[in-house]
Amino acid sequence: MDRFSTERLIAERLHADHLPDLVALHLDADVSRYLGGVRSAEVTRTYLDVNMAHWDQHGFGLWALRTKDGAFAGRAGLRHIMVDDVDEVEIAYAFRRGVWGRGLASEIATAMTRIGLSHLKLPSLIGLVFAGNMASRRVLEKSDYLLERNTDRFGNDSVIYRIRL
Repeated sequence: MDRFSTERLIAERLHADHLPDLVALHLDADVSRYLGGVRSAEVTRTYLDVNMAHWDQHGFGLWALRTKDGAFAGRAGLRHIMVDDVDEVEIAYAFRRGVWGRGLASEIATAMTRIGLSHLKLPSLIGLVFAGNMASRRVLEKSDYLLERNTDRFGNDSVIYRIRL
């Protein structure tokens, strides 16, 4: 599923042309504070390469998100990650500051959950969130993810939410 849309967003499979938008997103300190910190253009290029390879390997991954008028809104997707030595599929999303507070994260989380569980038939999805990121925690809770446990993620107190098929 290279493209899909929600009520207010158009999602397109991540590709090389999205690099400038991702660099701008990752250079914003407010956006990046719960993503592990600001990422340079070089680090974002590597991030893009890794996530494009994820698509090739697994048939799903991250999408670039645009509003219906074509403005870049952020990125979101489903991706394999190792958490406490277990291969999990994570729901991930990040939006540029200019679209915060409009419910877009909840909208895309609902769509990605449906894609992961219904379309891809994955047995479960997790949301891995810094414990202090209350906005992201609320998004997962509104999307029917249940708090499973606390964990340490790269020295940060984090929580794992899960939803099952």
